[in-house]
Amino acid sequence: MGFKSPAEFREVMDQVFTIMSTDSEMGPKLRDARTPQRFEFPDLDLVVNITYVEDAEAAANGQNLRWEWSDNVDWEPEVQMTMDSDVANRYFQGKENIAMAIARRRIKTSGNVKKALNLIPITKPVFERYRAMLAKDHPDLLE
Repeated sequence: MGFKSPAEFREVMDQVFTIMSTDSEMGPKLRDARTPQRFEFPDLDLVVNITYVEDAEAAANGQNLRWEWSDNVDWEPEVQMTMDSDVANRYFQGKENIAMAIARRRIKTSGNVKKALNLIPITKPVFERYRAMLAKDHPDLLE
């Protein structure tokens, strides 16, 4: 079962990005990696651009990342990834291997993909928290 609407997908992904951004382990590491990314989800006609916040800003508000559901942003992505929403959902549950998904063209990439792949170990703790969030708020999205 997939997302009911683009709005539901955005709501769920906003929660995931917030978890990663505010987590005391993941957030600072993702910020320090300084890897702006653009994700496109063609099945829902959505795009999100994610980047790091500057250190002073992060310290002030507890956020380490910022994102916009638009291409109208003041930064250039170093990595672009295109995937359907079900691939993103499986990834955040720890059920989609990124390298295999790229090899099988479930994820199309461009830019500095190696730099993006280096972020994967940092984000592993989100899998369990994402599954717990889905179990509580969106059980129909669990794989």
